[in-house]
Amino acid sequence: MTNHFRTFRLVCDEKSVGTVEALLAAQGFSFEPEPFYPMARKLTHEPFPLGESIAARFGRIYIQDRSSMLPPLLLAPPEGAAVLDMCSAPGSKTSLLSRLVGRNGFVFGSEPSPDRLGTLRANLRRTGSVNTATARSMAQDLPFADASWDYIQLDPPCSGWGTVDKNPKVMELWSESKTAPLVSLQKTLLKKATDLLTAGGTVLYSTCTTNIEENEEQVQWALSELDLELEPLTPPPGFVFGDPMLPGMEGVLRVDERSAGQGFFLARFRKKGEDSADSSDGEQKIVLPGRRVRLDRLNGADGLDLGKLPPGQAYDFGGKVYFLHEEALSRVPSSVRWQGALLGKIAGKGERTKFRPDGMARVLLPSLDACSENDALNVDDPKLIEQLLTGQSVSFVKGTTPVGLYFRGLPLCWLSRKGKRVMMASK
Repeated sequence: MTNHFRTFRLVCDEKSVGTVEALLAAQGFSFEPEPFYPMARKLTHEPFPLGESIAARFGRIYIQDRSSMLPPLLLAPPEGAAVLDMCSAPGSKTSLLSRLVGRNGFVFGSEPSPDRLGTLRANLRRTGSVNTATARSMAQDLPFADASWDYIQLDPPCSGWGTVDKNPKVMELWSESKTAPLVSLQKTLLKKATDLLTAGGTVLYSTCTTNIEENEEQVQWALSELDLELEPLTPPPGFVFGDPMLPGMEGVLRVDERSAGQGFFLARFRKKGEDSADSSDGEQKIVLPGRRVRLDRLNGADGLDLGKLPPGQAYDFGGKVYFLHEEALSRVPSSVRWQGALLGKIAGKGERTKFRPDGMARVLLPSLDACSENDALNVDDPKLIEQLLTGQSVSFVKGTTPVGLYFRGLPLCWLSRKGKRVMMASK
């Protein structure tokens, strides 16, 4: 594949785009907009690794191959939708889905590997994806009820032939003679996705390989064996797409080797039958091991903006407070051990119970104009932020409560305060 530049996407609302771009530019990065997604950018100058930039370290950008952004964008769940992401790690597509469905939407992600699950959760935490929940589970074993999801993203394990520029040994590792287990797993996952879809529901199947067995032949199998029909995809601008390798595949997309970005294959299926409403009953199905907490009644809550949280509840699990989306509370069966979004820590009892926000829980940061000067550090020059990231403290107003860190009004994180100094919150 031709991939002469790196790509990333902005993680912010539309009104903050200019500020995130200014933060990157202040550190010497240059970039241009991509035509297929308003938040996508291609890097044109990289003075040092982009992953070490302030914007990346605070989750205000996400480094992602341009082709990898296509599955969530072409699944195209509407704002407020609930989406099942069956193979989530490392979280690039999950976090993009989180942005697409918005505050009132919900994304559930599964990953069987403990290490990869940790990476998934870390990336969702960094990008502020509080409208998500995750579980360690093989996607084919998820015990959700049949016909319970309207939107499913399925990006299953594949041979990865489309990533050969980045992974030169992938062709040797997954030669044609070795792909049979992958092909079998992909069929299993497509069958599971079909079972979980509501009538009229949509599943977006994608791979980062150019192998016909894992692409067109899987589509052909799904159309003949499963209750699915193809929904033609409109080619997004900025890519070169090749012709499908089998007839009757109108509407599938194959990112051509002449295109910038990884090789990708995408097919969107609709489950046959009439459209149906969400089948979740809206009633909590589980008894949680933690205890529900009212953040607005705790010491330390005065400076929090609780209005930005999605619909749901906060729960204390052994001193750590997680946000549990109402969709997760109503959808997830009791047999699944899952986790919501970390909000912070809680300590003390009774009237002395105190809440301290997690450093990356920027969803709780109020807008700068709602803060007092004693509770917000608004930075115009990134050098001070770089100083904080090295572990140094900086002088500030004396106090004991956490301090919000902002770049020209853009919320970044919570800082710890000790006396007249502030520093990065410990993890």
